[in-house]
Amino acid sequence: MKVPKAMILAAGRGERMRPLTDHTPKPLLAVHGKPLIEWHLDALARGGVREVVINTAWREEQIVAVLGDGARWGLTIRYSMEGRDHGGALETAGGIAKALPLLADHADDAFWLVSGDIFAPAFCFDSAAAHHLAEGDTLAHLWLVPNPPFHPKGDFGLAADGHGLADPADPASVGGASWTYANLALCRPALCAHITPGTRAALGPLLFDAMRARRITAEVYAGPWENVGTPAQLGALNRAPAADATRP
Repeated sequence: MKVPKAMILAAGRGERMRPLTDHTPKPLLAVHGKPLIEWHLDALARGGVREVVINTAWREEQIVAVLGDGARWGLTIRYSMEGRDHGGALETAGGIAKALPLLADHADDAFWLVSGDIFAPAFCFDSAAAHHLAEGDTLAHLWLVPNPPFHPKGDFGLAADGHGLADPADPASVGGASWTYANLALCRPALCAHITPGTRAALGPLLFDAMRARRITAEVYAGPWENVGTPAQLGALNRAPAADATRP
């Protein structure tokens, strides 16, 4: 089986994390002594991934300097430098579109997508899930989490058959519940292949459209997860016992 590649989203400035991000890219902020993005690299390597693409913009030279070519994780890291090439971040879908030549050798290749500023150290990047996605016509498989206090309305619904729902109030939604997108996904190139490289484009509208066409599946992730959005959240995470923060 072909091992999927992965993309880590690391281009944003992290406005809510200021002043910490004024001089440091958000993915390089440390949790329990290790940059957020390195927790992902560790997990990807454990899952058998060998090629990773990281998109950059804000303070991008720092990310390249810290992570290098990925050899210390047994990975090959390549960079999609949006700041250098386009003057700033292209948003999520635009960033994926620019990086597609590095991510997918064929139109049906699935790849992992993870935000560099979330903390999910126990997530398993299982290649079998990627191969399952590539066998059908699903455009993406998302992992969802219970709605955190800062996002009580959530993002999507989840149908009993495992399809994501653009409207949590859809009668097919399990119990009418909504869930928050964990910023962890498996994607196929077709989700963003229509976007001209270098164009700024958000991912949310594409996911909503694909859900309405029943081409997005999802599942709930029960492991430790944090969207590290503010200095207060980062401080609380670092004050929590490391064993509690990283247990499966």
